[in-house]
Amino acid sequence: MMQFYKKRDFGTFISDSFTFFRLYGKNYLKNFILLNGLLLIVMVITMVFGFKEFFGAMFGSNIGGQSYYLEQYLENNIGMFILIGIFLFILSTALMTVNLLFPVFYMKRIAEGNLQIKSDDILSDFKNNIKKVFTMYFGLTFLVMPVAMVLLGFSYILVFIFIGILVVLFVGPTLFNVITFLCYDYFNSNRGFFESLSYAVRSQFSYANAREGSPYVKYWGSTTIFLILFYIISGIFSGIPMIIYLITLTTTTSDAYFEQNPLEGGFGIFLFFIYGISTLVSFLLMNILYVNSGLMYYDSRTDFHQKVELEEIETIGNND
Repeated sequence: MMQFYKKRDFGTFISDSFTFFRLYGKNYLKNFILLNGLLLIVMVITMVFGFKEFFGAMFGSNIGGQSYYLEQYLENNIGMFILIGIFLFILSTALMTVNLLFPVFYMKRIAEGNLQIKSDDILSDFKNNIKKVFTMYFGLTFLVMPVAMVLLGFSYILVFIFIGILVVLFVGPTLFNVITFLCYDYFNSNRGFFESLSYAVRSQFSYANAREGSPYVKYWGSTTIFLILFYIISGIFSGIPMIIYLITLTTTTSDAYFEQNPLEGGFGIFLFFIYGISTLVSFLLMNILYVNSGLMYYDSRTDFHQKVELEEIETIGNND
């Protein structure tokens, strides 16, 4: 069994994240897909059939040089896009919340010694904490994420100044850690939402015992490494549809082809299917980052380290 509440260094965060999936990955991913699969499928289907016409009109007007066609298309279908947009917003934010909380409940059960976890167990954790789940949903959607997007946006604006590159490099991983620490602490402590948010920020820069130094570099470093790996792998999958589309354009010379919606028919369905697969891969890959953040959170809870070690020593003594 893997020990969660203990001090780790930068290299241990990386290795233990992979160790976690080596030990529990099969069960973890199976339960993750069972709980998140339906929401993800509905979102992908909505995007495919809701926005296929839009993207077709956009690409078709650009290729055919019809500058006002897309504008006219949007004006004629504005109501549909508003409804689909609202539905996708609710669906995507719900999926985001479930994605963030699934590893929280799963790792909490593992840390408590439960090794045979079923999807019903995680579902019951959501039900038993339904008030906190809704609090987290609204807190993330309407408070934390908007502030994070503003900070990221400001950081990207600074990219035009050379120092902005460094700002983005540090702000992105730090914000990610704060958000995940908030989720872990809110469901692993008796603190309220804003108290957990405060802890999530403070724990990035110092342990409860200030003499232990700052964990910021190792937290930021391990998250940055996994973010780079995530963007490389997900970028490969998300780039495949565009490459296929561009190859199709360069190998097709028929004027009739350019006059019609290039995403109509089987080719359009195939293209969006590939995008759906790339979306699924991205969601699965994010779990490595979530688990890594969980290990960092358990590292930050130094108040539990000695307690857990003493319990393990007593267990060994009882076995003898």
